[in-house]
Amino acid sequence: MAAARHDPPTRFHGVHGAHVCLDASRTRATRVESFAHGLCFSHRPLEPGQIFLVEIEEKEPGWCGHLRVGLTAHDPRSLAAVPEYSLPDLVSLGDSWVFAITRNHNRVSEAPAGGRGLLCGPHLLIEQVRIPRDKLVGRSRPGRYSHILDELYKANVLPPTARKSRIGVLFTPQPDGTADMHIVINGEDMGPSARGLPGSRPLYAVVDIFASTKSVRIIQVEYGCRYCAVCPGNTAPLDSPPLEPR
Repeated sequence: MAAARHDPPTRFHGVHGAHVCLDASRTRATRVESFAHGLCFSHRPLEPGQIFLVEIEEKEPGWCGHLRVGLTAHDPRSLAAVPEYSLPDLVSLGDSWVFAITRNHNRVSEAPAGGRGLLCGPHLLIEQVRIPRDKLVGRSRPGRYSHILDELYKANVLPPTARKSRIGVLFTPQPDGTADMHIVINGEDMGPSARGLPGSRPLYAVVDIFASTKSVRIIQVEYGCRYCAVCPGNTAPLDSPPLEPR
């Protein structure tokens, strides 16, 4: 029988940008002034295939630019000072891969001819990783069954920079020991955003609450089973025990 995944709740790291305020649970991060110094990290390294997912809760008009997400091999506690920006400051330190989310950054391909649409099926499959799609998609009308009626969910037309949009980042191990970084926007995999990441090193999620994005909230994802047994090259079969958190 398949082993269920019960990952501990994800939170933001206690080390963050100077203008970031975390709530008591460390699952909501708000930039309280200016447009910069909004850098945040996951409170621990991600496991392979584990998505760090946030929802945009609040916007601030008047600024140019949006949320930025990615991964870093730097332990936030090792930073002499948290960089003002993820781009270019954090990336210039090396071993960091960050991308800006834009209004047009939510569609990578059309639905396959004669096949299923991009948002069909209960799971998003990224290589051997299987993620429940229900939590990945922002909704215009929250509710347990809102995805049945919500046209934004069906058509996936919610702009990636809008309120309620959900943005996630994860990495997938490769046979050569490296890893690929994937960004997921409202249930769509953008494909590998970066390749050749050091798969053997701890990798932390990066969320830069930049410019017009003012506040984000972590969405907890319960996987059930994270890996798809039918995918070739699967290194974590369904009956394997859960990975221990690092």
